[in-house]
Amino acid sequence: MGDEHLVSLDLSGKVAIVTGAGRLRGIGAAICLALARHGADVLFTHWPEYDRLYGNGEDVTGAEVLATRLRAMGVNVHALEVDLTQPGTASAIMDAAAQNLGAPSILVNNAAHSTLDDYQTLNEASLDAHYAVNLRATAMLSVEFSRRFDGGAGGRIINLSSGQGVTPMPGELAYAATKGAVEAFTVSLASGVAERGITVNAIDPGATDTGWISDELKSHILSRMAFGRIGEPEDTARLVVFLASDAGQWITGQVIHSRGA
Repeated sequence: MGDEHLVSLDLSGKVAIVTGAGRLRGIGAAICLALARHGADVLFTHWPEYDRLYGNGEDVTGAEVLATRLRAMGVNVHALEVDLTQPGTASAIMDAAAQNLGAPSILVNNAAHSTLDDYQTLNEASLDAHYAVNLRATAMLSVEFSRRFDGGAGGRIINLSSGQGVTPMPGELAYAATKGAVEAFTVSLASGVAERGITVNAIDPGATDTGWISDELKSHILSRMAFGRIGEPEDTARLVVFLASDAGQWITGQVIHSRGA
């Protein structure tokens, strides 16, 4: 095979937006670091109030440390504290990227709202909160990105899904419903924006150790893992780099179950 058929993971000159990257142990931070390692400039969003109230605990210096590490790799960085539940954030994020780094060609919708809601406890407020972040923010960022993309090849939208299509999640009804909607949105958007040179895919990373897994649950998950380990944020990040690069140019409209099993 001649050199003209070789593809590269080099992302130099690209601008990437990654949502939900405020915790150093999280998938978002790993994605930012992986993209930067391959040359991309990065705008990442973070919202410490969510981590403090609902998530795995606020990483007080996480965003600052992440930005420092990214800059040490020689790329340009912009950290943006933003509440994705608020209308209008998609345009604000796109504006911030363009003004501080340049026109983005990579969008990674990683931020998520997740609380435990079974049929006994689910209520309107919880369902609305999940919808606002998991689906509405993902959808509006994706369409705003697509409208502004200047055409040609190289546009990439990568959404984060979950395991709701693999196994029931009866204790996370709102989360499963909105992540299922993300998968449906991914497939249909991919068909619509292909003419603009944009690929759209979703990644289901499976159980990933970002600090939320108890020892008891970890033992249960490990008993079912073919490779004898639980997923790490870097596993997802490597796949994001592949999809964001020229190597992923022929993959679109797919939900990739990268679960290590």
